[in-house]
Amino acid sequence: MKLFSFFTQELAIDLGTANTLIIQDGKIVVDEPSIVAKNRRTGEPIAVGNKAMQMHEKTHEDIKTIRPLKDGVIADFQAAEDMIEGMINMIGRRRRFFTHMKMVICIPSGITEVEKRAVFDSADHVDSKETYLIHEPMAAALGIGLDVEEPVGNMIIDIGGGTTEIAVIALSGIVCDQSIRIAGDEFTSDIMSYMKRQHNILIGERTAEQIKINVGSALHELENPPEDYAVNGRDLMTGIPKQIMISYSEIAHSLDKSISKIEDAILKALETTPPELASDIYRTGIYLTGGGALIRGLDKRIAQKTKLKVHVADDPLRAVVHGTGIALKNTDRFSFLIDRKSV
Repeated sequence: MKLFSFFTQELAIDLGTANTLIIQDGKIVVDEPSIVAKNRRTGEPIAVGNKAMQMHEKTHEDIKTIRPLKDGVIADFQAAEDMIEGMINMIGRRRRFFTHMKMVICIPSGITEVEKRAVFDSADHVDSKETYLIHEPMAAALGIGLDVEEPVGNMIIDIGGGTTEIAVIALSGIVCDQSIRIAGDEFTSDIMSYMKRQHNILIGERTAEQIKINVGSALHELENPPEDYAVNGRDLMTGIPKQIMISYSEIAHSLDKSISKIEDAILKALETTPPELASDIYRTGIYLTGGGALIRGLDKRIAQKTKLKVHVADDPLRAVVHGTGIALKNTDRFSFLIDRKSV
């Protein structure tokens, strides 16, 4: 068995719109932004992950940065393959010769058959011999320690970079789900347009992301408010760089519409839940995972709207990849994994 494992490389990949995480041998070996920098003339990748992120929105005409995933699915196939290959090479111990590579890749639940095929094709191009797909809410449920095989209903809300996945899970399957393309990226663009509209200041994607992390809030009043955050950008009136201070309540105002859409989708998913599972959810509550779960006060706001308990996962950013890692160890047992034959 040891000899066979030497020839096998097993990877669990959470291919996210904002970040890509890879688990090998039970450990997270790659945790990088989902971005690749390319040379425009040759089309060759220059950098992947953090290095490419440092170049993002700061490039000259010979270099372009690409985020290959949009709304949770592959939008640029070539860039996605370059990114996956670059990240697998980061692991360092890639044994290219006579290696049997096995992968479990995480995908949004609202993905189409064509988009599934695109993920399989990308995996084939990086020499994966055995590829399985797992839906994000299922992976998130496994990652936070829920027993998905039990006849008990659990509601998972995974707010990622490109999509928000809302699913009710029971008996190793998704009973009802809502997948909406409003998530972290939408919050970032909300902040950018708010700064432009309200303060006449132009900021980039990376600055908006930092505002979201430092003073992002779903409620206008918080018990432990964060300090005001200094934002640097370009004044649209004068064209000169300037700095302004932003409070969490302003950001709560800018995110209001998008969070309301997520609340509507949660209510829609609850409406379509069978009554027996609804009674389970009343007892167990709702579980929040994904980077969006870290927005201050979001759990309280959802709890006020649904009148249900809302639990935020201990490590919401990594719940999905941990669940994908558990699925990788149990590919023969879990019936909900999707392989090439079923697409």
